[in-house]
Amino acid sequence: LIRRACGIDQKLTPFADTVRRNFRDWILRKNAGQPLDAEQTAFLQLIRDHVITACRLERDDLDYAPFDAKGGLGKMHELFGDRMDALIEEVNQELTA
Repeated sequence: LIRRACGIDQKLTPFADTVRRNFRDWILRKNAGQPLDAEQTAFLQLIRDHVITACRLERDDLDYAPFDAKGGLGKMHELFGDRMDALIEEVNQELTA
């Protein structure tokens, strides 16, 4: 509603649709630079789904479901290394914009 009232969107769009669209566009841009592998993409899809329900990802969220079943914080660090914290911020900004 706020996005519509501010003129950002022309019509009301469910938050989940906005996040999915933003994720798709962001992943395409990421893959144009340094391609992500299937495991990285799958983990980012978990993050996308979390953002849809929680509005953002915090580092501590990686200790809980569904991330804990996929290796949690350690797995994210394994997949993204020292870029992990910057990636969390980027995801929060890009997916909810």
